[in-house]
Amino acid sequence: MTIAGAHLPPPPGGLELAAAGSLASAAVEAADRMARRWTSAEPGPLRPGSAEHRRAVARMFRETFNPYKPTIIDWPALGQEERDRLVSLPIWDIAVQTEGKASLRMATYAETQVDPDWRAALELNGWEEKRHKVILSNLVQAYGITLEPEPEYLKPRDTEWAYLVTGFSECIDSFFAFGLFALAQRSGFFPPELVDTFEPVMQEECRHILLFANWLAAHRRSLGPLRRAWFEMRVWAVWVFLGWERIGLARGMDDGGQAAKPQDNNFTLTGSKAVSDIDVSVTELMALCLEENDRRFAGYDPRLLRPTTMPWLTRLALRVAKVFTRKEKAA
Repeated sequence: MTIAGAHLPPPPGGLELAAAGSLASAAVEAADRMARRWTSAEPGPLRPGSAEHRRAVARMFRETFNPYKPTIIDWPALGQEERDRLVSLPIWDIAVQTEGKASLRMATYAETQVDPDWRAALELNGWEEKRHKVILSNLVQAYGITLEPEPEYLKPRDTEWAYLVTGFSECIDSFFAFGLFALAQRSGFFPPELVDTFEPVMQEECRHILLFANWLAAHRRSLGPLRRAWFEMRVWAVWVFLGWERIGLARGMDDGGQAAKPQDNNFTLTGSKAVSDIDVSVTELMALCLEENDRRFAGYDPRLLRPTTMPWLTRLALRVAKVFTRKEKAA
C-alpha cells in the first residue's frame, strides 16, 4: 500500500530522489551499497580541523546520499496481530516529533556555518531528518495509528545547544536502536518486508552520527583555549541534560518547553520485549548493540572518526558484568 504522505521538498545541493521506475532491485541494491561503503580519495591521515578532513567528511555525506523516495514506499499489508504489535509500540508520537525538531534544529544550525562544506552537509542532514519524519507520517497513516496533535516546531533560541542536544541524542539512541533493529530482524516478530523498509533509515542514522562525530572534532580544533573550555562545559551540560531527560527530570526544559513521555525517551534502552519474543538479557543486548554499531560503521573510511562514548561505556559495563558473573560462579 502506497501513501501519498506529507510534502517533501527536493534535497539540497542539486541531489535528486529516485523516480518511481527505479524500484528495480538492481538500482535499489546499487544505491544501498553506495550509502554504506565510502573511501576518501584524500591521501594520508585526515586530521580533524584540516581542510582535507573537512572536504572528506562533506564528500562522504553527499556521495553516500540514498535517493530513496518516501512517497513510493510500498508498505506491506499486515495481519491483525502484526498490526496490533506495531500500534502498541510506545514510540510513534515522540518519533515523529523528534524528527520534526531535529530537522529544524539542523537546518537552523546550518545557517550559522560560514564554511560551505559544513553548511552543505548540515543542510542535507536536516533534509534527511525531514524525510524520516515523512516516512514515519506515512507509516502511521498507512496502518491507522493515531497520533497526538503535533506541537508547533519552533526555531531554537540557542542554535549550538540545540544542535549538540540533537547530535548527542542521536549518538545514544542510534547505538541502542541498531541492536533493537537487528533483534527485530532475527526474531521475525515483525514481517521481514516491514523491517527491511526501515533499513535505509537505520543506515542514514549511522551516517548522521558519523557526520556529527567528525564535525565535533573539527569544531573543537577550531576554538581557542577560552572558547574551547566554554564549549567543553556546554558538552558536559548536554550530557547531564540528556541523563536527566531519560529519567524524566528534564521534561519541558528543552527549547519550546515541549515535554516528552519518559517511557518513549527510553524506548531504545528498554524496548527489547516490544520488538522480539526472544528472551534477551541486558548483557546480550549490549553485546548485540556493539556488534551492530561496528558493522554499520565498517564500510566508511577508517580515517573518519566514530562516536566513542556509548561503545566505551558499553564495553566497560560488559567487562564489569563479566567480573561479577565470575565472582558469582566462584561463590
